Amino acid sequence: MVGNALYYGDNLDVLRRHVKDESVDLVYLDPPFNSHASYNVLFGHADRSRSAAQIKAFDDTWHWDAASAEAFEEAVRAGGEVAQALAAFQTLLGPSTMLAYLSMMAPRLIELHRVLRSTGALYLHCDPTASHYLRLLLDAIFGPAHFRNEIIWKRTPFSGSSKARAAQLPRSHDVVLLYSKGHEWTWNGPTEPYSEDYLKRFKWDDDDGRGRYRKTLLKTYSKETFERLRDDDRLVAPVREGAQWSYKQYLSESSGQRQIDDVWTDVNALNPVARERLGYPTQKPEALLERIIGASTAEGDVVLDPFCGCGTTIAAAERLKRKWVGIDLTALAISLIKSRLTAMGASDYRVLGEPTTADDASELAKDDPYQFQWWALGLIGARPAEGKKGADHGIDGRLFFFDEGPKPKQIVVSVKAGKVQVSHVRDLVGVLDREKAQIGVFISFNEPTQPMRAEAASAGFYKSMWGNHPRLQLLTVADLLGGARIDMPTVGPGGTEVALPPTPEETVHPDQMLLG
Repeated sequence: MVGNALYYGDNLDVLRRHVKDESVDLVYLDPPFNSHASYNVLFGHADRSRSAAQIKAFDDTWHWDAASAEAFEEAVRAGGEVAQALAAFQTLLGPSTMLAYLSMMAPRLIELHRVLRSTGALYLHCDPTASHYLRLLLDAIFGPAHFRNEIIWKRTPFSGSSKARAAQLPRSHDVVLLYSKGHEWTWNGPTEPYSEDYLKRFKWDDDDGRGRYRKTLLKTYSKETFERLRDDDRLVAPVREGAQWSYKQYLSESSGQRQIDDVWTDVNALNPVARERLGYPTQKPEALLERIIGASTAEGDVVLDPFCGCGTTIAAAERLKRKWVGIDLTALAISLIKSRLTAMGASDYRVLGEPTTADDASELAKDDPYQFQWWALGLIGARPAEGKKGADHGIDGRLFFFDEGPKPKQIVVSVKAGKVQVSHVRDLVGVLDREKAQIGVFISFNEPTQPMRAEAASAGFYKSMWGNHPRLQLLTVADLLGGARIDMPTVGPGGTEVALPPTPEETVHPDQMLLG
């Protein structure tokens, strides 16, 4: 594992096969919470107009089944404290969804402990329904002495249905469990600027050029310290007999920063109009990951996220000049991350596990047509446009570019895994007219027929200041794997890259952010 890498596949398999012992400085994981919910991704147009596009991203639901039982038995057969913990959970919980969840997490946490360097740390993001079980599991793997913090992240003002709030206190926080691998670990204690209330305490000024100060009790001190403070005119005599002396603490001599404790109330969940929102369920704010990465790594260190979703950890690591490894099981997530990295201008990374040959792509198309569709869109940096089969109105993906002024121009994409025919091209021409799009791209697994090519040619050209671009373009999977790309304006008047992925729909139902 060298440099930045994005893996498409099961994280347990990837960790065992590709990530070496003690090669990672920080692990952050935000696994599914066992919240018994289905999460959707919402997308819209670059002009932020509303769209009904919706894709089911994942089910956050676990079941006790044959696979769960096998995972449980494998962990128990391995013996040790993890086996004892799972056996205790079985006695307490029985064959339940929670036991299935813990049985899935146990082998992955064991692997994450293995890949951490001795000075590394792990942050496990979870919710209160599972945090206490996960903490016991982490105690069994890391050892109770290596527990460092239970961080409470108040993600948002309380929310949830009125019915739920009528029966109990509203839920408004997540839990982040912090463990170090060794007794010594990388730690750059996060700080924040003094609050206005704290600054108001510096309310005295002797007009001696040293500025404002506050009076701080001198609790324990030596004779030498007392004399030094007196000679420096820093002592404040007690106001009554028997009271303690104070000393002058000058604001100008303070750092201007206070250490952050384990209750984080200053990082809000992404609001509906946040620019970084991608419409991905459970997306976390970059500020949260930047704090975590900054606290436990230095520039050049390696950050690993085995459930990387839409790539917030990767984006934060890239911005902070850390190396990174991301793993996710869905082509949708990998496609979103690639688009996100492109928008950041990042290109120095590898994608592993995705189809790299036409045969691989064929297998993916047979196993899961939607995964094939999302993978194919990722090859050109487009985002999925619609979700339910039959409701996409002929559009599988969208890509936007800017070639004149601030108004985005649109490319619509259609992907076909099976047999293709000329009517598909005619349909896409109709979509171009209906959507007022500038360019249409038809991606197929099979070679287009000659009538299809003739139909595409008859669609004419989109003309820009950089030349003529075929208005309807036919690309095969083999073309894209061979390096072919869309013929489109890619350089703006300022000389910068301007081909951008679409801006996601900014409205997400509040319940999609309730994890647990």
